Amino acid sequence: MTPRGDVRTEAILAAALQVLAEVGYDRLTMEAVAARAQASKATLYRRWPGKAELVVSAVRAHGGDGDGALVPRETGELRGDLVAVLERMRANLEAQDAALLLGLVAAMHRDPVLAETVRDRLVADKGAAFGTVVERAVRRGDVAADVDTALFVELSSAMLFSRLFVTGEPLDAAFVRHLVDAVLIPLLTGGRPAAGPPAGRPTTQGDL
Repeated sequence: MTPRGDVRTEAILAAALQVLAEVGYDRLTMEAVAARAQASKATLYRRWPGKAELVVSAVRAHGGDGDGALVPRETGELRGDLVAVLERMRANLEAQDAALLLGLVAAMHRDPVLAETVRDRLVADKGAAFGTVVERAVRRGDVAADVDTALFVELSSAMLFSRLFVTGEPLDAAFVRHLVDAVLIPLLTGGRPAAGPPAGRPTTQGDL
């Protein structure tokens, strides 16, 4: 059975997304979300300092982008790990409402608190996932220890975002693998091909 507190939290986050979609970030208030969720403002403020934190939590929960959610299981090779983390990023993006996300991006330019919260929470999630993948690759000797992980987070996020919200071209498994093979691996390895799966372990569907 789901704990009562979790049910209440889910109701508040769902209400935040509903209000956000209806009125936009600038006009969203904690009072409106509390009323929609049939909760008190005090309940909201005990959990979230303000609407920036509440909205970011709601977006993360809706996309399944919680703590550690983007970190893939280890496949034993760089390509498999990169494909796995990018597939999770792709799935999370596709789970979001395009107009809602684009509205948040626009609001970030007007609200420094929102911008800082998005960077601290959403961008940090992706940095942690890529950081884990790079750490594994460094241990295996696949990449140098001084790789700029932040660059790959920015590059990968921008290309996925562009496909989904700007160009309209397919954001599918084929694109993810092309991004890994044509862009990320050459940059991470200095042009050297990525090592394959360890000897003795057959390639699985998750490695492709």
